[in-house]
Amino acid sequence: MKISIIVPVYNEADNIISLIDEIVTAMSQAEAYEIIYVDDGSNDDTAAILKQAQQNVKALRVIRHQQSCGQSAAIYTGIKAASYPCIATLDGDGQNDPADIPRMYQVLMQQRKTTSNLSMVAGWRNKRHDSAWRLFSSKVANSVRSTLLGDNTPDTGCGLKVFLRDEFLGLPYFDHMHRFLPALILRAGGQVISEPVNHRARAHGYSKYGTLDRLWVGITDILGVIWLQKRAKLSEVKEIERG
Repeated sequence: MKISIIVPVYNEADNIISLIDEIVTAMSQAEAYEIIYVDDGSNDDTAAILKQAQQNVKALRVIRHQQSCGQSAAIYTGIKAASYPCIATLDGDGQNDPADIPRMYQVLMQQRKTTSNLSMVAGWRNKRHDSAWRLFSSKVANSVRSTLLGDNTPDTGCGLKVFLRDEFLGLPYFDHMHRFLPALILRAGGQVISEPVNHRARAHGYSKYGTLDRLWVGITDILGVIWLQKRAKLSEVKEIERG
């Protein structure tokens, strides 16, 4: 297994060391790996803690945005800088379990032997440890998104995903794109499968996203992705006509 693990963070100082330790343990059997933390303009002790952690973890690389650019931008920055052809992403709050990464990697590699266009294994938090309101709002959002976009992904909001670097970089980039990766990959002709993953309660800090923010952004971005899907179909028709 050769893999780059991308962790976007914003003001997650209390979660950094424990998560890095978990990633190192999970990657103990990997042939080669790197951990790329992208500090999205944090104003707490995140930068200092990451700098200190680099002294003890050789696989750790740190990239810092001078100001907060958003999670999609942080993920994109990390993936562009990645050294390996396979990528794993996970949230920096510690709720995703790095121990799931090797299994998801193996699923991707094994399934690609028979399904050559499989591009992503997406995490599915089928047993979530969140508040009742967050669980409800997420269920509604996933249902609306899946119905409108047809991505057949039960939990596109899960930060834990394993996929191919080159195929990600070929997708259209826009703010909040990380919430729509399955639909964008399907649009590009790839396939996505979902795998149940472990999910933990947040031990430190708090979510940086409010429900109303997610709702408004979700509605506007879904409309944008629908437009992209239609444009892709029009392009396919034109190519067939030219042939």
